[in-house]
This record gives sequence, C-alpha cells and structure tokens, in this order.
Amino acid sequence: MSSITIHDIENALNEKLTIEARQRQISKNALIKQLLAEKMGLPVRGSYADDYREFVGLWSAEERVAFEKSQVENDSVDDSDWEGLSNLRGRHR
Repeated sequence: MSSITIHDIENALNEKLTIEARQRQISKNALIKQLLAEKMGLPVRGSYADDYREFVGLWSAEERVAFEKSQVENDSVDDSDWEGLSNLRGRHR
C-alpha cells in the first residue's frame, strides 16, 4: 500500500466530506478511500459495512429516535446481574 497527500482542499469540499463521513460514521480518510475506489470501479476493501449496505437508510429519523428511546434501559448495567459470577473466575483456565 502507498499513501498520498492532497493539498489545498476547498472549504466547501472539506465541509461536505466531513458531513458525509459523520453520516457514514467513518473517518474522512476511510470515506475518501471508499469514494475513490467506487469511482474507479474497484471493490471497497477492508470494510464489513458493505455487507449491510442494503439496510442503510431504511429508518426515518422518527423511527431512529423511537428505537433509541426503547433501548435506554440497555445503556446501564445492573450490578445485580453480575452477582455471584466472581466465583466463576479461574474455572476455565
């Protein structure tokens, strides 16, 4: 593999790249590699996200919010779920 540097990127292009990278939840570097590969007709390598591309964008903003609200309880750990497990440590060594 090799590396390249791109100089003097216009502010408007940089802003669009930043927004697109955030939407895809990837770095700008990864986004630019994906865009270049796609434009050149090459497979996008090293990204398992392609396996799920057909599902991207299926939820509306309202559906996403509803899902996130339904998962709030899963954001915290109930210590009582783990009680009694400390004595299991070392059994599988």
